[in-house]
Amino acid sequence: MTQADTFPPGQRVGWIEFIKIILFGEKFDPLAYARGMSDEYGSFTYSRFGNIEVYQVADPELTHEILVERTAEFHKGIMKSAFEPFAGNGLLTSEGDFWKRQRKLAQPAFHYRRIESYAEAMIAHTEQMLDKWRSGQTVLIDREMMKLTLAIVAKTLFNADVSGDADRVGVLLNHILDAANERLNAPIRLPDWMPTPRRISQRRTIAELDAIINRVISERRASGADEGDLLSMLLLAQDEDGERMNDKQLRDEAMTLFLAGHETTANALTWAWYLLAQHPDVLAKMQAELDSVLGGRVPTLADLPNLPYNEMVIKETMRLFPPAPGLSRSPYQDLELGGHRVPKNALMQISIYAMHRSSRYFEQPDAFIPERFSAENEKHIPRYAYLPFGGGPRVCIGNQFAIMEARLILALVGSRFELALVPGQQVVPQQMLTLRPRESFAMRVTARQPQTQPQLELA
Repeated sequence: MTQADTFPPGQRVGWIEFIKIILFGEKFDPLAYARGMSDEYGSFTYSRFGNIEVYQVADPELTHEILVERTAEFHKGIMKSAFEPFAGNGLLTSEGDFWKRQRKLAQPAFHYRRIESYAEAMIAHTEQMLDKWRSGQTVLIDREMMKLTLAIVAKTLFNADVSGDADRVGVLLNHILDAANERLNAPIRLPDWMPTPRRISQRRTIAELDAIINRVISERRASGADEGDLLSMLLLAQDEDGERMNDKQLRDEAMTLFLAGHETTANALTWAWYLLAQHPDVLAKMQAELDSVLGGRVPTLADLPNLPYNEMVIKETMRLFPPAPGLSRSPYQDLELGGHRVPKNALMQISIYAMHRSSRYFEQPDAFIPERFSAENEKHIPRYAYLPFGGGPRVCIGNQFAIMEARLILALVGSRFELALVPGQQVVPQQMLTLRPRESFAMRVTARQPQTQPQLELA
C-alpha cells in the first residue's frame, strides 16, 4: 500500500462517543478540536465521527493548492447546502461559470474608489451610536456592534435608513444565520421537505426579509436612479452581451451581502474591544496614535494611512478570532492531496482558526501582539498562513469594505471612549458560520479626552 492509499494522521471517534456528541453537543468544542488535531497530528489530518469523515487542512501550502492552484477541482460542499436555502445562488454559494459571471458583474460595486464614498456613512452611524453612550454606562458590546454594522450595510447597500426597524431586521437576519449554522453543524439532517415547526418559522423569516429586499429592488428599478449605493451598481452592471442581473439574482446577492456584510465586521470589532480591555499596553499605544493623529477630531478616510497601529490591532484581532473560522471544500472526483487519497465529495475543512493559532507559523500564537503585523514583521508571515477573508479567486469580495469599516469605527470609538470588561463574565468563542461570542457580554464605557503627546514608535 502506498502513502497515497492511506489516510492522513488523525483519530476515529466511535459510535458511542459520536452519539454522546449528538446528545450532548455543548460538550464538543469544534475550535478546540480543530486546534488539538493540528497541534497533535499535523497540518493535514483525518477524523472519523461514526460514519462521517472529515479531512482537516491547516497548512498554507495545501490551502494555496486547494484555493488557487486546483480550485476548479473542488466545490463548496457543505457550506453551499447550509447557506443556499437562505442566500439562494449568490456569490457565497454559486459555482462554476455562473459564479464567474456574477463575480464579474458585482466586482465594480466593490472598487476601492466606490467604497471610499461609504466612509462618511460609516462615521455618521458610529457618531449616532456614541451620542447615546454615557460615561459609566454598561453596554452589551456585541449587540451594539451588530446594530451599528447593520445600519451601515443597510445604508451602503440600499441607501436605506433602517434605524426604526433595525431591531426587527437584526432579529430576522440572526434567525437566518442561526438556521444556516444549524444546517452546517447538525450531525444528522432531516430531509428538506419535512415541514418541522422550526423550518416553517424559517420560511416565514425568509419571506419577511424577501419582502423588504424585493420592495427596494422594485422601487429602484422604477426610479432608475443611481443612489450611490451598492444596489445601484448591481442594477447598472452588465456583462459582455449587455445582460444585467434579473430580480432573483439581485435578491440573492443583496441577501448574501446583508447576511455576510454586517456580522463578520461586528464580530471582529467585538473581539477587538475584548482583547484591548485585557491588554492595557496595546490599548495605550493605540490611544497615543489616535491622539497624535486626530487630536480629538472625527477621523476621516484620509487619516487611515497615518494610523498604522490601528490596522495592526484589527489584523491581529482577526488572526486570533478570524471572522470565518473555516472554509469547506469537497473534491468533484477522487484525487491525491498532500500525498494522500481524498475521495469524491469528501468533507474537507480548511481550519483558518487552527492555522492562525499554530506555532508552526506564528511565534507565541495565543498572544495578542499587533506588532507582528508591522510593515517589516508582516513580511515574515508565510503566504496563505493568514486568511481572515479566505483566498484565491473566491476571496471575500467585500474585504476592503470590511477593513475600512472596522478601522474607522475602531478609531472613532477608541478616541472617545475606553471600554472595560465587566468582571465576573465568562467570554467563550463559538464556531458557527462566523466566530462569535457564545453569549452577549457587557462592557463599561468611560468617556476620555485626547492627550497631546508625540506619536510612539510602532516597530
